[in-house]
Amino acid sequence: MSKKPEKKVIEVNPEQLAAILEKTKAALSPEEHETLKATVTTAVFLQEEIKKKATTIKRLRAWLFGASTEKTAKVVGDERAALKKQARADARDGDKPAGHGRNAAAAYTGAHRVRTEHPTLHRGDTCPLCPKGRVYPMEEPELLVRVTGVAPLSAAVYENQRLRCNLCGEVFTAPAPEEAGDQKKKYDETATAMVGELKYGTGLPFNRIAKLQDGMGVPLPAATQWDLVKDGAAKLEPAHKELIRQAAQGKVLHNDDTTMKILELTREQRAAAAADEETDERTGVFTSGIVSTSKGHHIALFFTGTQHAGENLADVLAERAADLPKPIQMCDALGTNTAGDFEAIVANCMAHARRKYVDVAQHFPDECRHVLETLREIYKNDATARKQKMSATVRLAFHKEHSGPLMNDLEEWMQKQFDERLVEPNSALGETISYMQTHWQKLTLFLRKAGAPLDNNICERALKKAILHRKNALFYKTTNGARVGDIFMSFIHTAELNKVKPFDYLVAMLRHPKELAAAPADWMPWNYTETIARLNATASPAH
Repeated sequence: MSKKPEKKVIEVNPEQLAAILEKTKAALSPEEHETLKATVTTAVFLQEEIKKKATTIKRLRAWLFGASTEKTAKVVGDERAALKKQARADARDGDKPAGHGRNAAAAYTGAHRVRTEHPTLHRGDTCPLCPKGRVYPMEEPELLVRVTGVAPLSAAVYENQRLRCNLCGEVFTAPAPEEAGDQKKKYDETATAMVGELKYGTGLPFNRIAKLQDGMGVPLPAATQWDLVKDGAAKLEPAHKELIRQAAQGKVLHNDDTTMKILELTREQRAAAAADEETDERTGVFTSGIVSTSKGHHIALFFTGTQHAGENLADVLAERAADLPKPIQMCDALGTNTAGDFEAIVANCMAHARRKYVDVAQHFPDECRHVLETLREIYKNDATARKQKMSATVRLAFHKEHSGPLMNDLEEWMQKQFDERLVEPNSALGETISYMQTHWQKLTLFLRKAGAPLDNNICERALKKAILHRKNALFYKTTNGARVGDIFMSFIHTAELNKVKPFDYLVAMLRHPKELAAAPADWMPWNYTETIARLNATASPAH
């Protein structure tokens, strides 16, 4: 085997480079010389910055390409938007702050409420300032918010007195108070819910939670945390199956993938690959996100393993009722999102097509401006439909009237770029236009099918749960650990999508495992509070 040639590093100082560039003036035109000079200067700048420890890729990207944003006004510049912004600023009352970012007392819905009475005055008492007046309670009390720091999981130690007979030796123990709960259980269901929320909802690894708890004097080892969520997932399993079943009945299903790592699975794959070099065993591990819209509710599902998003969607749709029409599937144009044995009306993500123009806008500002401004109007129309809470049928008619002509003009504009040779087909802009033309029918499904969304953003936001876990915990250790994470993430994000507090929802299900197993459909985020109220009414003594 031939050896790779060794790279030779040549140290050149700026003075030497300047002298070399000066010698090239005679052989190059002024424009060519300026281009060469700018290229060399950039290379030297990058070399010096890379040597600095504080320099990051993100920082270099910002220096070279500017701030990362996809807003049209930032990408290609927008004088109209700037004028509107200035007009809003001029119209704003100068004495009124734009916003302080603080939360009002009403936002603290989970806070403990303490009511205090006036120490000296009562209803009907004489006013201290005017003897003829009487004081009466006001409807609204003065509100004072006091925020204190506590451990995520707190503990109570109950010291039950014990008495022993000095003659027979019998020991008599005071009964534990009612708030102590089941004496056989050390960890309450709220502990399981909190660990699940911290780990799979906010991305805190078990060891980090353990360190935080140790610092607060309430130890909670990582192994204990795992035992809690593992046992909790087993109780939640019936509701998770029901969540999948109801998601399968949805009218619109979004799906996408992100990479993941499972140590156990990775070792098995490497062993298989080592045993047979021609094996077709997949080496990739993914977390698929599926968001379904069913009867006005959003359902988020996560599946981690070797299957792609399309294959996981096929497993979900296997639970779909046979008499239902084909659902709308929203995804990007990757084949892995549609791989699987199922039928659906496929729509492609407009945000992905738009992002391709954003990526080349620096080199083709005028052309990209036209496309981005057109798509901006389309999204404004969709926002109007959403704000006015239009039905799917009314929204379709609205888009046909207002967005249809814009999309037709855009389609003609794209074809004109090639017909009149205004754009080279093999250029970056040409490939971007070709992508949009290739997937035009799927990108514009919202103009022909009621309920078809514009983009897959809701699924990409859902996958941030898995990405946050990957960035902080790096991996799952076993396939069972991945399944536990998928179950908790599915319930947590589904609750968030339906404006339900995930912690309260998890606690409610964990405290009623028998009722949950008997009727899982009654324990969805949008109806579990009615189920609990019904159970409480049944348990209360009849009056």
